[in-house]
Amino acid sequence: MLPNSKLKNMFKLGCKVTIYVPATININEEIDNSAYVDRAATLLSECFGGATSTKALGYWVSPIAGLTKEKTTMVFAYCTSEQLDEYSDKVVSFCIDLCKELSQDAIALEINGEMYFIDAE
Repeated sequence: MLPNSKLKNMFKLGCKVTIYVPATININEEIDNSAYVDRAATLLSECFGGATSTKALGYWVSPIAGLTKEKTTMVFAYCTSEQLDEYSDKVVSFCIDLCKELSQDAIALEINGEMYFIDAE
């Protein structure tokens, strides 16, 4: 913990929102996801003032394709609880649209360390 004298020039963003942007379409067909990553980063930046992305490799079991390994990009932003309340519906709507566009079973959305799977229905 920093001394209180150091905290006067800081502000805290106590919430974290992460959208997992798949690099597949139709469950397991690899695509270039950079345009979708840019859209997610734009949304989070507009809502929360900035965003960061990092690549990852995810695994899951599809009822159709079995064990599926896919490249994904995690796009995340930190924000206040007030910003999260204000923009959470917008972020969820984006995930629903992304799920439809990429023909996914679901899009993973992590909020404050808790994982949600957003489907298109």
